[in-house]
Amino acid sequence: MTPIHCPSNIYYALLPSSMIGSTAILWSKDKRKPWIDRVILSRPGMPAEQLLKIHYPESIELSCPEIEHILNQIRDYLQGKPVVFHLDRIRLNRCSAFQQSVLRAESEIPYGCVSTYQRLARHVKKSAAARAVGNALANNPFPIFIPCHRTVRSDLTPGGFQGGSIMKRSLLQMEGNTLDSHNRIINPKLFSF
Repeated sequence: MTPIHCPSNIYYALLPSSMIGSTAILWSKDKRKPWIDRVILSRPGMPAEQLLKIHYPESIELSCPEIEHILNQIRDYLQGKPVVFHLDRIRLNRCSAFQQSVLRAESEIPYGCVSTYQRLARHVKKSAAARAVGNALANNPFPIFIPCHRTVRSDLTPGGFQGGSIMKRSLLQMEGNTLDSHNRIINPKLFSF
């Protein structure tokens, strides 16, 4: 994980989850409003708290009503409720123009649906760039908010995920997708952009 440039007053709020481990929301204030700077998921063998200490040692644990609302939305989502996360408080401008286009397109994929890296590449008008789309999603600074787990390989196997393959599979299954013994999604609801 490459740290993004953060203002001197960067805060975090932690959300424990039995399903995916802890999640850290990094945020800062700008004109007295909170902005999400990054979301850190736990990874296999490395909880979000540890990643936070390594990459953002200057961050301070703090919350506010807006951040508490966001944490409650994530809790609801992890309980299987089809929450729609809005991007209006996320610092997408810290991503490249290409990554922004991929992440905005990814955010259109509804709960329970999936797309493929190739379909997403075609949608952002880079049909030969499925691998680049995969890299943009692999470096998604806002997992859960921008549901990069909803894009899978063309053979309908999950593919990679920064929280690990077990987490990606769990999120897909929580949203109603069934995977067979070959780790392929059975009868997927393929999203058409």
